[in-house]
Amino acid sequence: MDFETTLKLTQKRLSEEDGNLGNLLELAKGWTHECLISGNEWNNILEQASHLPKSMGAFPFGFEFPLHDENPVADFGASLSGGTLTGDIFHDRAKSSDSNKLAIAIANLLNLLDSKDSNLQSIVGRKVMLEFDVGSAKNGIPELPGFFLRPGNIPIYGDENKQNDVLSLTNALYSIAKWKLNSQERQNLELIYQSQPANTRLDSFGIFPSRSRGIRLAVMGFNSPEQVKDYLQSTNWQGDGSKVQETIQSLQDRTQIARYGINIDIREDGLGHELGLTTMVKQRFTNDRRYWLDDTDLWDSFLDALKQEKCVLKDKLLALKGWMSKPEMNFSKSGCFVILRGIHHIKLVISEGHVSKVKAYVFMVLIAI
Repeated sequence: MDFETTLKLTQKRLSEEDGNLGNLLELAKGWTHECLISGNEWNNILEQASHLPKSMGAFPFGFEFPLHDENPVADFGASLSGGTLTGDIFHDRAKSSDSNKLAIAIANLLNLLDSKDSNLQSIVGRKVMLEFDVGSAKNGIPELPGFFLRPGNIPIYGDENKQNDVLSLTNALYSIAKWKLNSQERQNLELIYQSQPANTRLDSFGIFPSRSRGIRLAVMGFNSPEQVKDYLQSTNWQGDGSKVQETIQSLQDRTQIARYGINIDIREDGLGHELGLTTMVKQRFTNDRRYWLDDTDLWDSFLDALKQEKCVLKDKLLALKGWMSKPEMNFSKSGCFVILRGIHHIKLVISEGHVSKVKAYVFMVLIAI
């Protein structure tokens, strides 16, 4: 079967079963070491996931593990696409008498992506990614997660004069939080985009409605530590670009890295002081929708290289290796599924001139057979 047919079948079969996405996350208990998640943290995560339909298991979902935090806590992420059974579930929930903020926000964003008066769908397609603060939530779990869009259909490269696309995507996400893009934010966004080297692309746009106002951009495709430093200097980032260059070079000396990416927050008062650094262990610009389903051994050398980062906890790093697996079979009431799981990406957070946090983003997805 092709990708679309398989996706429809998987959603249909999952929707025929009782339960919710939390029930699928519970499967992960068997291969998630207690140093990553344990105790009441499982209850907190499963409570959040219990509000999401089980059919979301047909799309990638998983956890964000803070490898620097001694506590066994995690956030979790999920995704869905418009024009699917899962998207229709949220449209129905948004119209119901007991609708909630999350269902309404998702339905409104899907409507924007589908609008005939907008070019959003041509840029990012109909997929929406969600990041739920659970372990990282300091003042109670927020009502709304982070929302992310990826320009996969039409990549936004640095030399293509696509400022309008950048602003359109930002406005769409800002509408979730009822924010209005102001002139200073617009200037900062335009500077970020216009400073991009031609070989780099804006890989994702995201907001966290329950956090401070701003848009998070992922700029991917840098081919050298020097190029990252030069770009940061051209954007008026207030951090030390030479320290970022040193961090990348140190990683490069320890493992093979093909490309680099940065995550940066664009705010009204400028760029956020923290910088997220993402590395690609394998260079692949591809149209394959399952490009992130890497062989498990692709990450081994990079994980070994992380052992030298002072903030990384060795037991969590070892447990992370155990999270990766070859495809596994799962038999349920509606039939047989293949479960795929692995590492999607790892982010190093640089603040005050050093790596202060390291986060691993892991995924799982079910495929009906």
